[in-house]
Amino acid sequence: MSPSPQSDETSAYDVIVIGAGPVGENLADRTRAAGLTTVVVESELIGGECSYWACMPSKALLRPVAALAGARGVAGSREAVGGGALDAAAVLARRDDFASHWKDDGQASWLESVDVGLVRGEGRLDGPRKVVVRTPGGTERVLTARHAVAVCTGSRAVLPELPGLDEARPWTSREATSSPSVPGRLVVVGGGVVGVEMATAWRALGSEVTLLVRGERLLPRMEPFAGESVATSLTDAGAVVRTGVDVAAVRRESPSAPVTVVLEGGEEIEADEILFATGRAPRTDGLGLETVGLTDGSWLEVDASCRVTAVDGGWLYAVGDVNHRALLTHQGKYQARIAGAAIGDLAAGRPLDTAPWGPHAATADVAAVPQVVFTEPEIASVGLTAQEAERAGRRVRVIDHDLGQVAGASLYQDDYRGQARIVIDLDRGHLIGATFAGPGVSELLQSATMAIAGEIPVSRLWHAVPAYPTISEVWLRLLETYRG
Repeated sequence: MSPSPQSDETSAYDVIVIGAGPVGENLADRTRAAGLTTVVVESELIGGECSYWACMPSKALLRPVAALAGARGVAGSREAVGGGALDAAAVLARRDDFASHWKDDGQASWLESVDVGLVRGEGRLDGPRKVVVRTPGGTERVLTARHAVAVCTGSRAVLPELPGLDEARPWTSREATSSPSVPGRLVVVGGGVVGVEMATAWRALGSEVTLLVRGERLLPRMEPFAGESVATSLTDAGAVVRTGVDVAAVRRESPSAPVTVVLEGGEEIEADEILFATGRAPRTDGLGLETVGLTDGSWLEVDASCRVTAVDGGWLYAVGDVNHRALLTHQGKYQARIAGAAIGDLAAGRPLDTAPWGPHAATADVAAVPQVVFTEPEIASVGLTAQEAERAGRRVRVIDHDLGQVAGASLYQDDYRGQARIVIDLDRGHLIGATFAGPGVSELLQSATMAIAGEIPVSRLWHAVPAYPTISEVWLRLLETYRG
């Protein structure tokens, strides 16, 4: 039965979804397909962080960087493109197109096409199965759920507590992906994915970039060679990369003045803008969690089907970033499919199957989380690093191979530089981790993800023959090394 237009102050639905980003959209699509009346509540743009301030605009900024590097990496095309720089105006215009010019008409139409209701405004819980929405007009609307409420509000950038920070008007990831112009000088604080991607993009667009990292290497959660390759590339591109440094304070005398970054020890760096890419926090503050016995502003712990474990009755779900399992859009959408199936089956009286790899268990959040860092070169990883596996007490063998020695890679780009690593569990006989660094390696990732998620024995992978001459031939070289 379709959700009819609601004009009453109180409206009842089978499922209420708070947050209309990719996670909320996917969950609503699944519950509606299961025949459940569903409404989503959104305080900003339908499509969420990914569509307007993260995945889409950031990759639109980064794709021209990779395309130009690829053309310059092959004799013949190198001469065609010459030494010219990217057309910043054209890149930013293309970015704006991919961000739909920060308008959500298309996404709103999609919700209507799949028969999902929409209430715009700030939603908050007000006890079990009840959501109160403060609309843009200032009125309140009360929604009730027969079966489930799903919190899909995502995460937000965290800014450190530093003297002068408020007056300095720092960038977060939102400003970094949506800036209408190229800053002359940009300081990036943080060596994680957002930091290195934005340093790569803005350096290629003409900014003088200084990357400041508290730790000793970039991309600290990945294999060491991943961060090393990105640091080398950024340095070669003219960026300044500094590790082992702390920011003590910032100051900006007026809105039009440059920003001064003060390091521990007193050294000062002047820039036009400063980006802090130093972590994320859940967007659960002001959500009314205290009305159901939870802590305002906290991450929400869930079971395998994304039900919140600390709330009785099994009606509250937390899907995507808010549950802190894997802060990636594709993992959130995966969780949404799991949770949507669980809600649909429970509403129909069917039991849940939360066994490993069952339809109601988000096991990939633990075993096989893929991620691509769209720097130059690309970094692609899935599963455990060698260090993580050893810390977990796994008996492993680590196999490395120089991607530049693969015929397909040398055809892909002259003087190809890259590295591949797989981590094999010796007791179970299958891959538990893989990392690749090099141009175009993102296309190697799905094969590694399938090998890990499917627990395919290494003896069987030997019979998955890579086409020649492609970069995928590295699989053959890695397995040859393993077999000896």
